[in-house]
Amino acid sequence: MPDTLKDIRLFRQQCLINGQWSDADNKAVLSVSNPATNEKLGVVPDCGAAETRRAIAAAAAAYPAWRARTPLERGNLLRAWERAIRENLDDLARILTLEEGKPLAEARGEILQGASYFPWYAEECRRVCGEVTPAFRPGTQVLTRHEPVGVAAAVTPWNFPFAMIPRKAAPALAAGCTIVIKPASRTPYSALALAELAQRAGIPAGVVNVLTGKASAIGGEIAANPTVRKLSFTGSTEVGKRLAADCAPSLKRLSLELGGNAPFIVFDDADLDLALNLAMANKFRNAGQTCICANRFLIQRGVYEAFAEGLARRIKGLRVGNGLDPDVTMGPLINAKAVARVDGMVRDALAKGAQLIAGGKPHALGGNFYEPTLLTGLRKDMQIFQNEIFGPVAAVMPFASEEEAVALANDTPYGLASYVCTRDLGRSWRMLNALEYGMAGVNDAALAAAETPFGGVKYSGLGREGGREGLLEYMETHLALLGGLV
Repeated sequence: MPDTLKDIRLFRQQCLINGQWSDADNKAVLSVSNPATNEKLGVVPDCGAAETRRAIAAAAAAYPAWRARTPLERGNLLRAWERAIRENLDDLARILTLEEGKPLAEARGEILQGASYFPWYAEECRRVCGEVTPAFRPGTQVLTRHEPVGVAAAVTPWNFPFAMIPRKAAPALAAGCTIVIKPASRTPYSALALAELAQRAGIPAGVVNVLTGKASAIGGEIAANPTVRKLSFTGSTEVGKRLAADCAPSLKRLSLELGGNAPFIVFDDADLDLALNLAMANKFRNAGQTCICANRFLIQRGVYEAFAEGLARRIKGLRVGNGLDPDVTMGPLINAKAVARVDGMVRDALAKGAQLIAGGKPHALGGNFYEPTLLTGLRKDMQIFQNEIFGPVAAVMPFASEEEAVALANDTPYGLASYVCTRDLGRSWRMLNALEYGMAGVNDAALAAAETPFGGVKYSGLGREGGREGLLEYMETHLALLGGLV
């Protein structure tokens, strides 16, 4: 990888603990491969509990001085971190594409979207104001203020290895917390490059620490260690539940962004071209490996056939290949296990009566590539209706009425993202009130932004990232009661 970068120092194969680049104590390493070619990119330390304790201790030692800085001072360092990211955009995009597989254009978009959290929280932390509450008895005054929770930890996923870190680290640092970051083992290099840029931006030693290694060892220590007062995790519902249980004895604050099963609902009165464009961008971004991408396309009968035909034409125009190729519009899945899982869900749907319109099998390129796929005749008993696909498979199901659409959409234990296409303003409001999801897009599908809260309900997690809510997730509200004022 270094031979392909303008700045080879961005390719780090060590962890950052207390401002020092470090190997694992026992020198153990994990290999990292390019999912498009299965070629080895490099190694990273396979850290465990001992290294995690040192990183937590470093964050705790750095916390008092970092907390004491003014919001303006902390904000200036966050802005410097963002500038460093923008100045190295091409190298960062190449690192991301090499380790995760998505096309370079998508990688650049992810990096810029992630970087946007730094200036937002640099400003937002200057507006965290307490309140003066009217006295509830004579001679008293009630004041409230918001203070940082302390040492925070972030466990981030492989599908957005860059953007998930600023979304957690920017509000944490803006609030006055220090942080320990554990990136996914499949995609560690974006996190390590970010850590390198944090140092260049002047973030003090110990404020940002990045550990690579097995999730069980690092995550176990983070969950058990009472010094960590906040954990933010993005990943599967199964792992999120385990982390919540492990964090219960120390009563950590939690933000959990977990699995989804997003409905994409198109009504007869929708702008069909807009709906199709949104469907393609939402479903096939990152080869369908996103937690908020459409999982079930629920299409009203009046436009069902037209929507399916339009989606088939667009799907056949996708170009699959290595994300470094500028003409490629969809890259590989993350590994062979993901290919087998997606193909198994397609096989299950076909066995239960679904019709194959496009794709439907591993790609002729071999390796981790899968054909962009369209299935019609989706039914509730199919795995694709019940479970998150996490792959480039669009499954279409007809419905007759608004009430039926709501019932189908809510027939899942998950509640992260949902989408509605309609020109009817009254219907828009009714759907927003009826859908049991933390987020809903009406005639738009770009839900994530620094300015807006991101998160789900039910089995899709708890807490919010982004917006003012994302900053308050890293702060506690303190009460001050002043008496004897008469």
